[in-house]
Amino acid sequence: MAETILVTGGAGYIGSVVVAQLLARGYDAVVFDDLSHGHRAALSPSAKLIVGNIADRAALDRVLVQFEPRAVMHFAAFIEAGESMRHPETFFRNNTANTLTLLEALLAHNVNRFVFSSTAALYGTPKKTPIEETALLQPTNAYGESKLLAEQMLDWLHRIHGLRYAWLRYFNAAGATGEQGEDHHPESHLIPIALQVALGQRKEVAIFGADYPTPDGTCVRDYIHVSDLAAAHLLVLEALKEKEKLTYNLGNGRGFSVREVIETVRKVTGHAIPARESPPRPGDPAVLVASSEKIRRELAWKPQYADLESIVRSAWGWRKAHPNGYASRS
Repeated sequence: MAETILVTGGAGYIGSVVVAQLLARGYDAVVFDDLSHGHRAALSPSAKLIVGNIADRAALDRVLVQFEPRAVMHFAAFIEAGESMRHPETFFRNNTANTLTLLEALLAHNVNRFVFSSTAALYGTPKKTPIEETALLQPTNAYGESKLLAEQMLDWLHRIHGLRYAWLRYFNAAGATGEQGEDHHPESHLIPIALQVALGQRKEVAIFGADYPTPDGTCVRDYIHVSDLAAAHLLVLEALKEKEKLTYNLGNGRGFSVREVIETVRKVTGHAIPARESPPRPGDPAVLVASSEKIRRELAWKPQYADLESIVRSAWGWRKAHPNGYASRS
């Protein structure tokens, strides 16, 4: 019998790609998503979609009783760091308190494997790069703090109740598969915004801050293809059958500045991509670049998209085929 995995936020950008890979590997995937940021069209017909919010304990109980999942992969969260500095309370409610509601439900129903979508924002402004998992955790925005609190809860539940967990600290997810791509409303991520400019849907790209201590003055980030990110989730899901807890950074290990990303989009699309300098966003670290040596060494994970141009090219292919995102399918 196929193992059932519950995927919260599974209709979102990363979650939907994970669901596709789960189905391809022979798992049964049950998606629990309120569709506030996710899309039905991102899911295969083979995935079971339950529309609900993780704040709703009764709904979670019903799903856990009906489907009896063996593990949970948790993606349901607010992710906009800038917004978290304007409304931190909504991030602590959704990303921290609602995660606790989910964890309480899992303990009550004896689900003992949990894969958590965490973030590189936990590291704040790191003392050295590439960033290793042992680096000091010092978030500079409420989004990162909301995820750090969730990690701390998980560790205590492991110690006291034996819940097995993996937390995966993402750097910048990007790119697309043939079926799934990045479609946020509103969009705040650099690559899809630049692609919208290429399609004539925006006039320009904003560069938030041009006086950072980096080679060209703009923020430097590590970009990882969403398919490579998803593959890591399946590796840790299996590893948790033997391991008690796992902590991994996920990135390519190389950073690109905002200006370099825009230049790559220009090259891939053949469009000018006008850019305008704007004030920096509160809580934005200058450089975030991952060391993913630990997961490479321990689980033999290896990114298939190792360069920025191939990541951008995949995103451009999806966006051209879906100029209005998932609304293009309706």
